[in-house]
Amino acid sequence: MQRQWHNAVMAVAVCIIASGCAGISGGVTAGLEDVDDTIELTEVPFFPQVTDQCGPAALATILNASGVGADPEALKSRIYIPGREGSLQLELLAATRAYDRLAYSIDPDLQALVAELRAGRPVLVLQNLGIGLAPVWHYAVVVGYLPEDRRFVLRSGDQRRYLIDARRFVRTWHRAENWGVVALRPDELPAQPDAQRYLRSVAALESVGATSAARSGYRAAVEQWPLNGLAWLGLGNASYAEGDLDIARLAYQAMLDLEPGNLIALNNIAQVKAEQGCIREARDAIDQAFSILAPGDPMHQHLQQTRREIEARPLADTRACRVAL
Repeated sequence: MQRQWHNAVMAVAVCIIASGCAGISGGVTAGLEDVDDTIELTEVPFFPQVTDQCGPAALATILNASGVGADPEALKSRIYIPGREGSLQLELLAATRAYDRLAYSIDPDLQALVAELRAGRPVLVLQNLGIGLAPVWHYAVVVGYLPEDRRFVLRSGDQRRYLIDARRFVRTWHRAENWGVVALRPDELPAQPDAQRYLRSVAALESVGATSAARSGYRAAVEQWPLNGLAWLGLGNASYAEGDLDIARLAYQAMLDLEPGNLIALNNIAQVKAEQGCIREARDAIDQAFSILAPGDPMHQHLQQTRREIEARPLADTRACRVAL
């Protein structure tokens, strides 16, 4: 099944040495009123950001924090665009998936940001340190919040522990559309999970061939949202790709229990049953799909192909039909 997802507005970020940034006053800090305890992820690694290469350094920071031994120099060839002297958000997300990590975009607010910090995850953010028509894009990693001083702690520029006033941070973050991302292990959920956004992240990982990692993500999804049919369908597809027909069949059946008329699930479970030697059951599933198929439905071609493949198989002895447990 083809899946589509959307990403944030693309922006090229250049690196700014944190100590040289001009101050910006004002800003709204809604979401911090109830934060009265210090949060700081002191173990998060630090990679000094050299000119124009804050993207590789920031991405290496969150990847290492998630358990991946990624080096900024290795990432540079993946995400740094010399002609633009920076990195695009799309490149950062794609590089995250290359290391079998889910690139999950958090909600664009301070509550989501602080929730990830409380969960022990640093957040890669995009800031616009410029003014008006002269944007200055910069990637940094938020690793803490100090309520007494109302400051955030960042890995930024050449400073391991850059303290920035919360109002100023909000202004610079807001100018970059509050874009923030965390690197999740395949079986890990964000602090404030959104089903649709999480499944898009897993599908994006699956699209680059990381089916084993994606399967773990879909497992986490069905545990979190057992009534989400797309999560079950994704688990079925990833399990089928991994050769686990039993789990694929169970997942497709779970999808059909939720949506009995789902043509994709009927087609896929018919295919699995046929490969398990359950030819009669496969024919019943494909016949059911055709009985509810609307005229002109684009699924007709796929269902017809599956039917031909099933009919080409000999009726097996019922003892040869392997049923998923």
